[in-house]
Amino acid sequence: MKIYNVTLWLLLMNLFIAFLGIGLIIPVMPTLMNELGITGKTVGNLTAAFAIAQLVSSPFAGKAVDKFGRKIMIVVGLFIFGFSEILFGIGNDIEVLFISRILGGISAAFIMPAVTAFIVDITTKETRPKALGFMSAAISTGFIIGPGIGGFLAEFGTRVPFFFAGGLGGVAAILSIILLTEPKRVEEKVEQDPKRPVGIKRIFAPMYFIPLILIFITSFGLAAFDSFFGLFVDHKFQFSPGDIAVVITGGAIVGAVAQVVLFDRLTRMLGEIKLIQYSILVSAVLVFMMTVVQSYLTILLVTFVVFVGFDLFRPAVTSYLSNIAGNEQGFVGGMNSMFTSLGNIFGPIVGGILFDIDIDYPYYFAAIVLALGIVLSLYWKQPAYGKARETNQV
Repeated sequence: MKIYNVTLWLLLMNLFIAFLGIGLIIPVMPTLMNELGITGKTVGNLTAAFAIAQLVSSPFAGKAVDKFGRKIMIVVGLFIFGFSEILFGIGNDIEVLFISRILGGISAAFIMPAVTAFIVDITTKETRPKALGFMSAAISTGFIIGPGIGGFLAEFGTRVPFFFAGGLGGVAAILSIILLTEPKRVEEKVEQDPKRPVGIKRIFAPMYFIPLILIFITSFGLAAFDSFFGLFVDHKFQFSPGDIAVVITGGAIVGAVAQVVLFDRLTRMLGEIKLIQYSILVSAVLVFMMTVVQSYLTILLVTFVVFVGFDLFRPAVTSYLSNIAGNEQGFVGGMNSMFTSLGNIFGPIVGGILFDIDIDYPYYFAAIVLALGIVLSLYWKQPAYGKARETNQV
């Protein structure tokens, strides 16, 4: 049990560090925009470069996780991550910053499916939902608290946050080499349906396609919300980097607590599908509310709660996919990462274009996309095979 706990927490730390690097850029972007003379569209493209690299790499990384092993993919991914953050810290040209973001996307494609498969391998069907809840909390907390940490460290220098993240990545890689042991592959028997697609075709089966599209939709909404939050409150309310750090750090804490305290209970009460539907609904409403809030207190409240919806969605959909993936956890983890990165591509790109027109438009559009996700989820039914929660069918 002690070895299990050390392994699990090291895996969670690796995910936290990797996704921390994504969010670090947000509070320093207003300063970088002034230094480099870039527009909101360029900011969106810079953020999307990370996701494009993750998208292209994810299918190959998912297969590599199953072929070469979990540990080696995690270690290589962490070293690439550390180098990409240091490169961003020393870069003074926009081209160098784009290269840094591309390398960061590749590192996330390596790390995310490998850690997911690792956790599935060391857990049972009974303990897995809780562990995946912790995993999602680490991802979301890293992604969300990144701007907070970046804002605090930026007080010492615009590039300090990236040197800090690069150092963390190197330390995590070394600890992973020393402390992680390649797990014994999970060999779960999944009841097969003769009509069940195989290989890449399985993505288009309703049991996979609908949750993967929902992953894209929620990633789009979160990317549109989070990527421009710093610019939004800077332009609309004249927030300082410290203000941004306080708001997003508070949101990260509330979201992480909700995942750890509520996710396992809500999954048992509602099942993954209903929990996913409610999570998207909460997210859609509160993303829209960001366009009408006026005071500092209401901004705090909306931001704190909006992340609860996003943070409960991810472990629910990851738990659902892992339960029906059988012995191809790396493949499904790669697909999860790929559709996440698709949302992370189009969210910042579309958001950047809309932001240059009107600062409220990215949030209007994100709310509409999330609402479409709610409608799509109504057509989602639990499969008759795999580990399903038949008592919670939609």
